[in-house]
Amino acid sequence: MKIICSKANLLYGVNIVSKAVPTRTTMAILECILIDASSGEIKLIANDMELGIETRIEGEIAERGIIALDAKIFSEIVRKLPDSDVVIETDASFKTIITCEKSKFNIVGKSGDDFSYIPYIERNEMITMSQFTLKEVIRQTIFSIADNDNNKLMTGELFEINENHLKVVSLDGHRISIRNIELKDNYESKKVVVPGKTLQEISKILPGSSEEEVNLYITEKHIVFEFENTTVVSRLIEGDYFKIEQMLSSDYETKVKINKRELLSCIDRATLLIKEGDKKPIIMNITDEKMELKINSFIGSMNEDIDISKDGKDILIGFNPKFFIDALRVIDEEEITLYMVNPKAPCFIKDENETFIYLILPVNFNAAAN
Repeated sequence: MKIICSKANLLYGVNIVSKAVPTRTTMAILECILIDASSGEIKLIANDMELGIETRIEGEIAERGIIALDAKIFSEIVRKLPDSDVVIETDASFKTIITCEKSKFNIVGKSGDDFSYIPYIERNEMITMSQFTLKEVIRQTIFSIADNDNNKLMTGELFEINENHLKVVSLDGHRISIRNIELKDNYESKKVVVPGKTLQEISKILPGSSEEEVNLYITEKHIVFEFENTTVVSRLIEGDYFKIEQMLSSDYETKVKINKRELLSCIDRATLLIKEGDKKPIIMNITDEKMELKINSFIGSMNEDIDISKDGKDILIGFNPKFFIDALRVIDEEEITLYMVNPKAPCFIKDENETFIYLILPVNFNAAAN
C-alpha cells in the first residue's frame, strides 16, 4: 500500500476514529487504527466491538492496500509531523514507512485481515435531523446518566420516536433530564437505549452545523449515525427503559418564576464552600417574593436572596447543588419556572410546552444543616 495525503486531513480522520479505540482490551488488533485503501478511497476505521467509527479522508492512492497500525503510536506520530503531505507505505511483511518532509518513521503494522470490521447494518428507515439539534440534545441530557454499571440502562439514554417527535431521556436515580424535539418528518415509532459513551463521542466529533444533517438508522441491536464522511455504529443497551411517566406528576403546591442566570450564579457561589466529596445541600427558603438560598459547611456559611414571583405555598427544601447547576447550565431561557409539591417530592424545572423537563429529587437537610 502507498497513500499520500495532507497532514491536516490525516490528523482530522485519526482524531475522529480514535474515539472508538478501546483503552483496555485483550485483543491487540483492536488497539489499532485500520487504514483501508483497497477500494479506491482512503478509509480509517476503529472498533472496540461496542462502538465502531469509520471516516473517509481525501488523498491519493498510489498503491492499493490495507494495514492496521497501533493507534497510540500512529496518532502521536501524525500529530507531531510537519504541516505537509504525508506518505504512508507498507510492504508484504507489514513494515510501514511514514514520511513527511525530512521526517521518516519505520514502524511495524499488523495484517488488516485480522481486524474486526464494523458490522454492516441494514439501513431501512432513515431518520434525519440537523447536526446542531443532535449535538444540543446530547449536551442537554448527557450529564444525568449514571457513571457506573450497577444498572446498565442508567448508563444510556432513551431515544423514543413517535411520528415527528423525538424524546430523549436520561436518569441516574437522583434526577431525570428530558428533551422533546420536533422532527421535520414523520417516522415509525421506535424506542431504544443508546449507550452514553456513544453519545459522548458523537458529541465530540459532530461538527454541529445547523445547515448540515445527520442520518440515523435504528435496528433491533444497533444504531447508526452518518454525517459528512463519517459513519458511527453502536450497539444498543438491551432491556426495557424505566417507566418515567408515573414520576412526571403535573401537580404542584408551589410555582416559582426566577431569573435563571441569578439562580445559577448564586448556587455556583455557594459551592465555593463545599469541599470535594462533601454532601452539603443548598437550602431554598421560598416565601412570597423572595427565595433565600443558604449553605452551611465545615468551611463556612453563605446566604443570599433572589427576587421571585411565586404562586402557592411557602416551602423550605434542600437539593444537591451540583444537580441544580447541571440543569441550569443547559437551559437557554432567561426566566425559568420551578414546580414543587413538598420538601420530600421532586422539583420540576420545565417550560410551558415541555420542550425540556428536569426533575431533581430533594435531600433531607435537617441532619446535614446542623
